[in-house]
Amino acid sequence: MLGSEPAYRASFRLIGTSGVPMDKLLALRTFVATVRCGGFSAAARQLGLATSSVTRAVNALEQELGCVLLNRNTRQISVSEAGREYFERALAILNALDEADAAVTDNGEEVRGRLAVSVPVEFARRIIAPHLGKLLERHPQLELTLRVTDEVVDLLSERVDLALRLGASIVSDDVVSQRVGSFHRWLVASPQYLARTSPVNHPDALQAHACLQYDYGSPANYWRFEQQGATLQVPISGRLRSNNADILRQAALDGQGIALLSDWLVRGDVDNGKLQRLLPDYEVAPGPHEGTIHLLYLPNHRGSRRIAAFSEFLQALLKD
Repeated sequence: MLGSEPAYRASFRLIGTSGVPMDKLLALRTFVATVRCGGFSAAARQLGLATSSVTRAVNALEQELGCVLLNRNTRQISVSEAGREYFERALAILNALDEADAAVTDNGEEVRGRLAVSVPVEFARRIIAPHLGKLLERHPQLELTLRVTDEVVDLLSERVDLALRLGASIVSDDVVSQRVGSFHRWLVASPQYLARTSPVNHPDALQAHACLQYDYGSPANYWRFEQQGATLQVPISGRLRSNNADILRQAALDGQGIALLSDWLVRGDVDNGKLQRLLPDYEVAPGPHEGTIHLLYLPNHRGSRRIAAFSEFLQALLKD
């Protein structure tokens, strides 16, 4: 105990290696950030702290617990078995605290509080970013963190309130999936590429072409075509794959092959003639991936005014 300090406050403090009292809640956040970021320096940048402060906080936590949470060497850190279990429990505590804060802020009539949203890179840049000012002006008490990544994030472990997914959505009791819109995928190529290759008058013709493929992390190498209820699955090949759609778009603009991309990404290029749309009479999909847009959030966020505000903002954008 720390003298006259209230018991509730003392319960959140520990003594560091230098004998200086430290905030245990901050130490938990520091430890969780270090594990998630894979190092002290990266965690320090995320938290806005000095690397030495992050290191001291984790050292103090280990000293209080009497065990090693992070194995260290000159190049990297790794999580010990005890550290892995402690990370899960610490994460649950921090999430519960955030949910308690959110429950209170969501009770008022005004949209307010923190909202962390994960959005695919190009969708964020082209569709959402130009209109963010309207959202923030409409809700001046909203604190928005936009995490831009093409990776699939785990809502719980990465402490994300809302994730936007393009394509087939997850069906799970652990996640709420709200459909907010849809899009089409277009086959496109540059006039330069089409001028030097054989024509594409039927999906089967793609087997003779260089196809620029989005990397979904699966070995599937086919595109699926639908027309008047009939489905045709065409094997494709090519020398370039990427998990970033704009890289494929640029390769198509450079005449490197035929790409299958979202209409919202290439509509401008088609309109100005830099790309040509192929086989417009077919609905095209990369394997089983649908042309839908979903917002995913955890069940305990049902009724959140912050999530509802972002959903309404997004649906208005997609409608336009």
